[in-house]
Amino acid sequence: MKIIKKILIAVGILVGVILVLYALYVYKCKSELGKFHPNETKEIVQGIYSVKDIFVNLYFVKTGSNYVAIDAASNLQNVKQEMDKLNITPKKVIAILLTHTDYDHVGALELFKNAKVYISSAEEQMINGKTVRELINNKNRLDSAYEMIVDNQMLDISGLKVKGILTPGHTPGSMSYIINDRYLFTGDTLSIKDGKAELFNRFFNMDSDKEGK
Repeated sequence: MKIIKKILIAVGILVGVILVLYALYVYKCKSELGKFHPNETKEIVQGIYSVKDIFVNLYFVKTGSNYVAIDAASNLQNVKQEMDKLNITPKKVIAILLTHTDYDHVGALELFKNAKVYISSAEEQMINGKTVRELINNKNRLDSAYEMIVDNQMLDISGLKVKGILTPGHTPGSMSYIINDRYLFTGDTLSIKDGKAELFNRFFNMDSDKEGK
């Protein structure tokens, strides 16, 4: 009986420690998310639009009468409401360039039925179970079909010139995109603070050392 009692006490202590650590992690996560300040929903420059989700943005680039999206945010209903402000309909989105596959960047993908989805080949490990995103948003498997692209690959999407640049660190396959040799979309590789570009929040990165190279 004494052995059983000691085992139960040890298990209780272990469970308590795990719960405390988890509570600290949740607190830290919420604290870091509070530092995020996504752009408001608006036309940034002619033909390029930001859409505000809860704590992230997705972007649309107009090409002819259609649009190419960079990422897909997380909250489907919120994204649809914000798109309505810009008079952009989901059926006009013909392609989505995913910077990576964390849930807050892919959660509203099902809204875009007509869009072809692109990810970097190095990011596939995040959606096939090979690499696990510990603690943060493990719901990152894609239900839709996707096409993989490699570092420095060029795409022509309905006349839009797109170059994919592998920028690992936040996730192993994070990819940035240069549109028409002019506009750079970095996802969670870079952030803007006081008007200056800096590395993304280290708390959410899988390997910040790679991100800095």
